[in-house]
Order: sequence, then C-alpha cells, then structure tokens
Amino acid sequence: MRLAFFLGCVMPHRYPGVEAAIRQVLPDLDVEILDIEGATCCPAPGVFGSFHRPTWLAVGARNLALVEEMGVDVFTACNGCFGTLYDVNHELRHDAHLREEVNQILREEIGREYHGGVEVKNFITLLKDDIGPEKISEIVTRELTGVRTAVHLGCHWLRPLKIKQQGDPEDHKIIDKIVEAMGAQVIRYRDELKCCGAGGGVRSSDKTLSLQFTLEKLRNIAQTSANCITEFCPFCHLQFDLGQREVKEAFGEEYCYPVLHVGQMLGLASGMTLEEVGATRHFTPVNPDDLRL
Repeated sequence: MRLAFFLGCVMPHRYPGVEAAIRQVLPDLDVEILDIEGATCCPAPGVFGSFHRPTWLAVGARNLALVEEMGVDVFTACNGCFGTLYDVNHELRHDAHLREEVNQILREEIGREYHGGVEVKNFITLLKDDIGPEKISEIVTRELTGVRTAVHLGCHWLRPLKIKQQGDPEDHKIIDKIVEAMGAQVIRYRDELKCCGAGGGVRSSDKTLSLQFTLEKLRNIAQTSANCITEFCPFCHLQFDLGQREVKEAFGEEYCYPVLHVGQMLGLASGMTLEEVGATRHFTPVNPDDLRL
C-alpha cells in the first residue's frame, strides 16, 4: 500500500517524535509513505471551518488536489486534519455547484483543480481496517504489558456519523484491539467520549473553559488504575500533555500521566526507545519504570 502522509501543523512542530515513530513503523506493516510537496495547514476545522467556510473549503481542496496529482490516497495522524480533509472531500464530491465555486478559486489562484479522486484515511482507521491487529502483533518485539492506558478517542474521527461512517461514535471500545495487540491494557473510565477541551477554537479563545474539560477528564482517569493516556490526535496530545501543567497552574490539582500517541506506542512496541519516539521531550514526564518499559 502506498499512501501520502498529511502531517498537519501540531505534530511536526510540537511532537516530531510521533511522526518519526509512524515513519519507522508503517514500512514494517507494508505501507509505503509518500510526502506531499507543498502541503499546508488542513486548515483547522474548528477555526477556519467555523469563521470563513469558503477559505476552509478552498485550502482543504488545494491539499487534496496535491494528493490527487500523486495518484495515491492520503492518511493523517491528526483527528482535526482528518475532520477537515474528509469533510471537504465529502462536501465537494456531493455538491457539484460548490465544487465548481472552489475550483474557480483554485484555477485563478494556483492553476489547479480538485476532482474528488482521493480517499482520506485516519491513521487509526488504517491500523484498524487496512492493517489489522494480527499484522500489528507480528511487529511487536517489546510487549507493553506494563501500560494500563486510558484511551481518548477525540471528536473529529467519528463525528458526524452520517458523513464519517467510521463506526459507532458511542462505541468507546472501538480501538481496544489495536492497543491490546501491543500488549497494553485498556482501562475504562467515566465519560470517555468527552472532548479534551482543545478543539473548536476553545483552547485559543477561552483557556479556562478549555482546561475545565481537561480537568474533568483527568479527574475521571484518576479514579482508575490507568498509568498512561493514549490518543491519536496531536492536538488532543498537546491538551493532555501541556494541559496537565496548565491545570496545576489554573486549579492547583496535580496530575502526571504520560501521554502517548498511538503511533508512539507502536514505535515503542516495535523496539524504538522513548527518546526515538520523542516521549522524553514531552511537557509531562514519561517515567519508564512506571510503564515497565
């Protein structure tokens, strides 16, 4: 399988170790990664998509047009990027008038057109549906038996259900088999499907409100035996990682859960070190003894 890798903004700028882990692991799972020359911000669904829809559609279509010229499909390891690229793809495929309006912008500005010939995949869907737990278990050289993780699904992967069709958004066990294939244990907690607090422009516009969401999630996780938080969105990752420090400053409550993107977990399970997956550069320390790594 050959796929274009849409990086987005947060991962390469804040958490390049996530990208490094994915780049090392996917070839072992028979996926060839291709870079998208000239790709930009997706752009962010909760900001651009809410405040100026024509710009959101045009920039998203531009990124998809770049992938179309490569003759492959595209995947992203960010739920926000997936939300934009998948939704823009869906809207423009199903609305010929809107597609022509966007293409007029693209033709005038960059001499390109969007044709709707690309499938957009989320990294977790790629693992779940195209690769599968059995294949993942074959590359595991270090079982993560000490990891008891609270999984955060995020918002943009599954919703809106009628458009995304990725599975039941109320099924919080949907990626358990992926995590368990690495030897880790998934720990259930209250309100697993609740937003982390970062998306929709909330983190930028109202930091206190944003952190209240994060604090409630952390409080619920603290009622369990979890020793780690797993997600598959760099923006959610930032909210839990840097957010634990911010929660302490804002509310005086201290938490110290290591946060691992599922790509980093795959890297660790396949033999990469904490340094190689970038976990030693997180805002919240990753203690290898606590996770028995």
